[in-house]
This record gives sequence, structure tokens and C-alpha cells, in this order.
Amino acid sequence: MKRIVLSFLMLLCMATIYAQKVKHPSLLYTPERIQSVKNRIAREPEVAECWKQIKETADKKLQNGGLNDVEYLSLTYLMTGEKKYSDRIKKILLDVIQAKTWGSAEMLARIPVWTADLGLSHKAHLSAIAYDAIYNDLSTSERKEIALGLKRLALDPSLGDWLLEPTRIHALNSMGHNWWTSCVCMGGLLALSLQNEIPEAKEGARFLNEALPEWFSFAGDVLQQKPKSFDDAGGMYESLNYANFGIQEALKFRLAWMNMNPGERQPEIPELEKISDYFMHVCYPRTGILYNLNFGDSHKNVSAESSLMLLYALGIRNDNMLWYMNQVGQGQHRDGYFMNRPMGFLYTPNLSKAPEVPELKKSQLFSDFGWATMRTSWEKDATMLAVKSGHTWNHSHADANSFILFHKGVDILKDAGNCWYPNPNYRNYFFQSQAHNVVLFNGKGQSREQQYHGSTLRGYLHHLLDGDNVKYVLADGTGPYSDQFSRNFRHFLWIDNVIYMVDDLKTHDIGHFEWLWHPGGEAKKQGIDLDITNGNSSIVVRPLYPRLLAKSDFVHDYPEDLYWEVVEAPTEDLKGTENYYSFHLPAKVDRVKGLTAIILKDTPGEKELPQMERREGKDWIGLRIRNKGKVTDLYINQLADGRLMHSNSWIEADGWFTDAYMFAVTYEEDADPADSNDLFVCYGSALRRGTTSYFASLSKLFIIQKKENRKLKLWIEGQPKVHATFGNMKRPSALEVNKKAMPVIYERAVVKVKY
Repeated sequence: MKRIVLSFLMLLCMATIYAQKVKHPSLLYTPERIQSVKNRIAREPEVAECWKQIKETADKKLQNGGLNDVEYLSLTYLMTGEKKYSDRIKKILLDVIQAKTWGSAEMLARIPVWTADLGLSHKAHLSAIAYDAIYNDLSTSERKEIALGLKRLALDPSLGDWLLEPTRIHALNSMGHNWWTSCVCMGGLLALSLQNEIPEAKEGARFLNEALPEWFSFAGDVLQQKPKSFDDAGGMYESLNYANFGIQEALKFRLAWMNMNPGERQPEIPELEKISDYFMHVCYPRTGILYNLNFGDSHKNVSAESSLMLLYALGIRNDNMLWYMNQVGQGQHRDGYFMNRPMGFLYTPNLSKAPEVPELKKSQLFSDFGWATMRTSWEKDATMLAVKSGHTWNHSHADANSFILFHKGVDILKDAGNCWYPNPNYRNYFFQSQAHNVVLFNGKGQSREQQYHGSTLRGYLHHLLDGDNVKYVLADGTGPYSDQFSRNFRHFLWIDNVIYMVDDLKTHDIGHFEWLWHPGGEAKKQGIDLDITNGNSSIVVRPLYPRLLAKSDFVHDYPEDLYWEVVEAPTEDLKGTENYYSFHLPAKVDRVKGLTAIILKDTPGEKELPQMERREGKDWIGLRIRNKGKVTDLYINQLADGRLMHSNSWIEADGWFTDAYMFAVTYEEDADPADSNDLFVCYGSALRRGTTSYFASLSKLFIIQKKENRKLKLWIEGQPKVHATFGNMKRPSALEVNKKAMPVIYERAVVKVKY
């Protein structure tokens, strides 16, 4: 009787183990996905055409296809069930497991030895897809042989180097960027595929699934100057290219785990909810392929539809994501999830309901890693200004306070880009400050050692305001330049069709300043202007302070004005050279205010440009701008740049009395400036005229004020608690502060705002 009971228990145990065996395929090319695209083929000609192209590619690889071709072969096998495709995949897998190692010679020579890198993780991913696809066509011995080979070549190195004790050598602090998710998650994908034959693989995959949120929430560290991985607004510091790659790799594993463990509660990753907005805020919709910000080691034609498709498959969905995916086209970049490639074919949702434009705000600040974008609209070929001032290290270049300007479909003021890392031009030019739109001092930018060791003191962006036709953001690049600069601030004030860039600079020693401009089109000096044109896109760069650009080529006749230098540099593809401009201030100084107007032209032939008059008074400099029936007076307080310690920086300018760093008043031609409806105040606690207080606050604030049809609109930045008053107005019918309605509190002819 005892023997019968034991036999029964053994059978029950075996049955339980058998019941827990994973059914294949179940990773990413699931039966549900296969059936879904088959249904779409029957009713959507575009999907049918993409399937035709995929099958043709697979057919070409039946005779000589290798591991890099298994995605096409696997999908075609699962779609058709034709054994010739699985036979080819089986041969490929049996061949590749004969290798001695999949590690690279460079990594194997390191101390300690790195047995797994990006190349190995790519092979792990392909092997997992292939093994999962043909699992049911393999004999028991073939499954075991292939599984043991993949364990030795990829599974053990990936999880051993990057995740599991007692062999792990990497930490999130040392390699917690895109390498970590690629090496760990593709090893985890392979573990999911092999777990029937390699029981311990399942535990490795489970540990990874539980640990994955740590990568997303990594907060950085002080000792080795590592930034946090994700901004509170959803962005990732590691350039768009590598952010998308790292996120994509993590999401592939998470999706495969969920496919294999349906209904199981997953560890929470709150960062996933914000990622899609990040990718959209850093894109530039245009006629042609979608452009994206190429700060750092990225390219403007890189896109992030792969991450968005995987998020969508995970259930994180909104119509804006459909809009983004609808913008991405063939030729975007080599790793795209296009419909005629396996992952795009399976995971592109129906885009027929994609909106024409997304429902997103037009400006976004990523304060944790120092990017900001401001745009005129979400329509194609609009104007977008992107500013960067954050951390320098790894894929993040020495470009604090740099910017890119997109206008009429092109990056008319551009980033020089990047190239293949082993090329000397990468470390000597593309990574360095000279490849960006920044200010140099004595020919130097950020310290070159920051490429490897990072910027001990990072840059920052602050106080983004978007009042529709008036926008503002402050860039502080003092930290990364602190070996030379004690102040390196750059203000971007965008009013109507002009971007005013104010550089507030103070250095430790006396020397020469120069401003760099990287044109994204044909650049030509015209008098005091630099005109840049590319197709329908055209702008005018006009330096106004500290000096104008010398009027003619006879620079010696203008010894105090800016002179220019045309600098030759390599193109991004390294196939030729291109020119950028450097504007030099001849004087040797240690403090300077630079004011440059960037005029956005509607057409290259536009003649009626804003008229700008330089004006100065006691302790202030400024401009009077006449443009299309409006006048804007811009004032810059020369006392408010840190030179006063405890005394406040009060000035009187044209009847205005203020302590503001900078302010602007816009009014109709021939009207009294005192009747202005539009005000901009930068870092001020009061703006008065005679006995009238236009604005007052105990703390210095950043303000945009607009009066429209008795409605008062305010945008306020600077402090978490605000108690401010706004005067010189009748009682408004409505009040809006930072796009939110507030009750109107009107006493003694002023509006009170308190929060």
C-alpha cells in the first residue's frame, strides 16, 4: 500500500511539473498576435503588402540565412506553418551553439572580464525568438542540446555578469544606462524561452522581473556624479537614441513575462506612464520623416515608436501615441518598428484613429536632466526651440546652455551631431563644446575631462513660462563651466517672431568671449546680420550687445565690434566638412551681457522685419522693437547680475521703477506704454510707474501678464508660495493663473493672487 501511495505522489508531482511547462511560442510572437495580423491582412491592403515583403525577405534567407535573419524566418514560419522555415532556423541554432564564446575580444580582455556585452545581448534576443518559434518542431534531444548551448554562450554570461550572485560584476551606478537593460533583459528573454529545459532559468527571469523597477527609479549618486535615470516629467538623460533603446529592451522583457504569466500581478513601474509624453515633447513633426532632438549621441532621424508600441501592448495607451506612431515612416532609422519588419508588423496598432495633432501642451521642461522644448504649435513644420543645460557624461555631450532651433521643417540652427565613437573626431569635436551653440572663453568650453568623469557641477534649466506668443526659460551652465566662469546664464525670451537670447557672463580672469553658431543651411553675413536659409526656412541672427557684428569685411575699421570667423569642421557622416561661425568680442573683459536677436522669417524673401533700436540708460541696456503695429520695450537691469550683495537692484528706466533683472512692455504704436496690456517680468519683486504699482511681490518672480477682453491671464514662476498684486486695471471679469481659473480678488484697484 505504501508503495502505491508513493507511486501516486510521484505521478502527481510529475503531472504538476508537466502542467507548469511553458507552452511555446509565448514570448513576443504569440498565437494571439499572429491571429490578429492574419485578420488584418484580410481587410487591410497595407498590412497585406507588408506581410508580402516580410515573406519575400524570409524566402531569400532560406538557403544562407544566419542568426540575424531569424526574426523574419520565425515570423514567416508561425504565419504559414511551413516546415522549411523551421528547418532553416533549427540549422542556424545548431550551428551557432558550436561557437567557443559569444563574448567580444575587447570585453574579454577587461579586468574583471566582461563576458556579456551589447553584441551578445542581441544574439540572446534573436536566439530566444528563434527557440520559442520552433520549439514544437524540435525533438527532446534537440531542445536540450540547443538550450544547453545557449545557456553556456548567452544565458550564463548575461545574467551572471549583470544580475545574479555570486558572479555579478556590474552595478546600476556603474552601468545603469542602456547597457544594463539590454544585457539583463535580453538575457531574461532567453531565460524565459529556455525555462522548460533549464529550470534555474525561470528563477533568474523572476528575479529580473522583480528587480526591473530599480532601473527605472535609480536616483543617481553623489560619489561618482551619476544622474538619476528618469526625470519626474518622464524623460531620460541618456539622449533620445539610447533612452529609446534602453526602454525598448526593458519593455520587451516585461511584455514577454506578462505573455508567459497572464493575470499575474506585476511589480509597479510608475515611470512607464510618463514615457510616451517625453518622446512626443522631444519630437518635431514636419513634412517628411519625423525629426527628434539630437542632443548628445543621437540623430535627428531617430525615433521612439518601438517603445511606444510596446507600451501600447502593455496597456498604457492614449491617442497621442497613435499620432506619434503615425508620424514615423520608412527610412526613419535602422532599428525602426516598421510594418514591413517583424516586430512592427505584429505590434503596430490600427492607426486609422490617430488624431491630426496631439493634445499636448506646447512647452515642456525636464528639470531633472535639463532639457526644455517650446513650440508655436503641433502642426507640421512649425517652430520649435529646444534648450539643454544638464549633466555631461557618457552619451551626454559638453553642451550646457546649448540649443537647437527648428523652423519651417528643418533644424535651421543645429547641433553638429555625433559620429562613430572610435573615430578621433568624436572625442575631439562632436562631444566637445565647439560642436554646439554655446559661448567659449579664450577658445575653451567645458573641460574635456567631463567626457569621462562627468561634470561634478551640472547645469540646470529653470522657470519655463509659455504665454502663447511670449515664452521664456532660463539656462544655468555655470557648473559645467565653473573652472572658467562664475556666472554663465542664458535667458531665452521668445516674443512673437523673435527669440531674444541674453547671455549673462562673468569669468574668473580677463579674456576673450566668442559665440558659436552652427547653421543648418546656407549662411551669409549681410551687414550686421547673419542670414541662414534652408529651403523655405530662413532666420536672421543679429547680435546687439555687447557690440554689433562689424558692418563690413573691413574689420579693422570697426575695431570694437564683433568680428567673425568661419570654422571648418567634419560633417556628421564624416564624408566631408561644413562650416560654423564664431563671433569674437575683441575687448578683453571678465563680465559681459550678450543680447542676440534671432528673427524668424515667414519666407526667405521677407523684407518687413522687426526694427530694433539699441537703447541705454543709467544702469540698464535695452531695445525698442517695432513690429507689425506693436512696440516692445525690453530692459535689462545691469545691477541685477549678482554684483550687489545685500542691496536690492533698483533702477529707473523711461519712467519705470523696478528691481527686476529684465522686463518687457508691449503696447500699440502711438499708445502710452503705461497702458500696456502685456508685461513680462524676469526675476522682479515690483514694477511701478509713478505712484501706480503694476506688480508687487515680496519674492522676486518670473511673470507673463496678458489682459484680453477684461480677462486677466498670468503665468507665474519662481516660488512655491506666492502673494502678489497686479495693478493699473479695472476689475477683470475672470482670472487665470498658469492656465487654471482662480477667483478674482480685487481690492483698492489691484488684483490679488495668493497660493
